[in-house]
Amino acid sequence: MKNTLNRRQFLKLASAMTALAAVPRAVGAATTAPRVVVVGGGFGGATLAKYVRMWGGNVQVTLVDANPNHVSCILSNLVVTGALPMSRITLAFDSLKANHGVTVMQGRAVAIDGPGNMLTVSTSSGNKVLPYDHLVLSPGIDFVPAAGNWNPNLTPHAWQAGPQTTLLKNQLAAMRSNDTFVMTVPKAPYRCPPGPYERACVVADYLKRKGRTGAKVIVLDANASITAEPEAFGHAFNVTHAGVIQYVPNATVLSVDSSTRSIVTSAKTVNNAKVLNYIPNQRAGAIAATLPLNSTGFVAVDPLTYGIASYPNIHVIGDSCAVPSSDGKAVPKSGHMANSEAKICADAIVRSFTGEAPDEDIATSSACFSPITNKTSSWLSTNFIYGDIFDASGNVKGKGMHRVDVGEAAADMVDGDSYQDMFIWADSMFADSYI
Repeated sequence: MKNTLNRRQFLKLASAMTALAAVPRAVGAATTAPRVVVVGGGFGGATLAKYVRMWGGNVQVTLVDANPNHVSCILSNLVVTGALPMSRITLAFDSLKANHGVTVMQGRAVAIDGPGNMLTVSTSSGNKVLPYDHLVLSPGIDFVPAAGNWNPNLTPHAWQAGPQTTLLKNQLAAMRSNDTFVMTVPKAPYRCPPGPYERACVVADYLKRKGRTGAKVIVLDANASITAEPEAFGHAFNVTHAGVIQYVPNATVLSVDSSTRSIVTSAKTVNNAKVLNYIPNQRAGAIAATLPLNSTGFVAVDPLTYGIASYPNIHVIGDSCAVPSSDGKAVPKSGHMANSEAKICADAIVRSFTGEAPDEDIATSSACFSPITNKTSSWLSTNFIYGDIFDASGNVKGKGMHRVDVGEAAADMVDGDSYQDMFIWADSMFADSYI
C-alpha cells in the first residue's frame, strides 16, 4: 500500500497498530515479588519499566541509566537548528517513580552474571550488584568508527542526543556564506533510518533562511541509495534544497581527521570542512555487546519475548536488538519501534511469572515524521506482524515477523499539517513512555 494513504489515514493506522502491540491478552498477577532490572532509560527501557509495573502487579522494577534523565533523539535535529530548546526533548524519570513505582538508579551497567542472575552497576558511590529474575537491556547504540583521528568533541556525531546536539548546534550557527557542512550516513543497519537525510534537509533549510549564500551540505552516504523515504528525500535534495545539498551515494568512510575536519571516503574526499558531522557505523550498546552478536553487530532475539537463546531470562529491546523479518527486510531501529517492542517484552515477562506462554498474536509499529523545512514534514510508517512463513511452494516452514508497508509521504504530501502532526505524535510517544 506504499504511497496510497493520506496523512489522516496514516495517523489512524499507526495509532491502531501501536495500541494492538500495547494490549496484553491474558496477564495475571504474580503471587510473589519477582525482580525485573532494566538497563537504559530510552524509549525501550522506560516503556518496559512502566508497563511491567502496570501489568505485573507486585513485580519489582529497577531502571538503571547512566544519566539523570533521557534526552530524546526524536525532534533533536530541530534543536540543532535552534527551532526547539533542549528542554523540549529532555524527559525526566520522575513520573515513572511517582506514578508507577519504578525504582530508578543512576549508574552504568558494567557486567552481567547470567548464570548467577546478577548485574553489576557502577555508580558514583561504587559498584552495586542487582539480583534479577529477568534482565532487560535497552542500552541503545555504540559506534564503530573508521580509521584515523576521530574526536567527537571536535567533529560531533550528535546521534546520541544531549551535549553532542548542543555542540553541533553551535558549530552550525558559526557557519557563514560559502562554508561547507559535511555529514555522513552510516552503513545500514543504524539508528533512525530517515534521521541523517532529515538532518541534511533541516540544515540546508537553516542555511538558506540565515542567508548563508553559497553554503553547501555534502551528504556522504555509505549506502547505495537513500535508505528511507526515497521519494520525499529525493525530491527535497533535488528540488526543495537544490543547489545546497550535494548527495553522494556509495561513500564508505575510509578515514577521518577531526583536527582538520577532513574525511576520505570511497567516493569523495573533503578537506577542511567548516563542520564535519561524522556519524559512524553502529553496533549494540556496550553492555548488550557482551552477549552473542550477529554479523552486523547486534543481538538476535526471539520476537515473541525479545529473549536470547542462550540466556532465556535476559532480553534485548530497542536499537541493540536484531529482529529478522521473514522477507529479509529487517525491523528498523527507532524510538517508536523500541516503544512497541517494549510492550511485547513486558507482556511476555509478566506471563512468564504466571506460567503462561508468550502471546503469538503480536505486531510492532515504527512510525515517524521527518521535517524537511522549518514548516513542512514528511512521514513514514512500517508495521510488522507475527505469523506463518511460507516457502517458494506455498508451504508453511515456520513462524516469524512479516513486514507490512503501510505508507510514506509522497513528495506532494510534504506539508505544514504534517509538521504540526509531528509534535502531536512526538508528545504521544513521550507520554506513553515516561508518564
